[in-house]
Amino acid sequence: MRLRDKSVGDRFRTWCAHAFAVEPMGTCFSEEDNQLVDKVAGFVVNRRMSTPALIVLEAATPLNFIGSQFLAFLSPFSTLIFSRDEYRKFVLFLEQRQSVRLVIDRIIEMEDQRNE
Repeated sequence: MRLRDKSVGDRFRTWCAHAFAVEPMGTCFSEEDNQLVDKVAGFVVNRRMSTPALIVLEAATPLNFIGSQFLAFLSPFSTLIFSRDEYRKFVLFLEQRQSVRLVIDRIIEMEDQRNE
């Protein structure tokens, strides 16, 4: 069946299925991605900024792709944490849906370790 042979409702359902598709919860990240997350989480925890960082990250989770594009705009300030190549990789990492959740979880882990 060709696309134009489908009803408007069928085409809309097909479009919606792809437009709002999410990656499976078990998204695998590379070792390099995990190292970048550790670097960011360590930076946040060492400066005792966990609470404000978690609030911002939780609020921005639904918009992580847009946020990753905003980070490209902020690249001149990235030298506090990353090299230029690491920053580019981190921006690409944040385009993945579960990436912000990984950063949040790592900050909480490091904060808990610091408080023990």
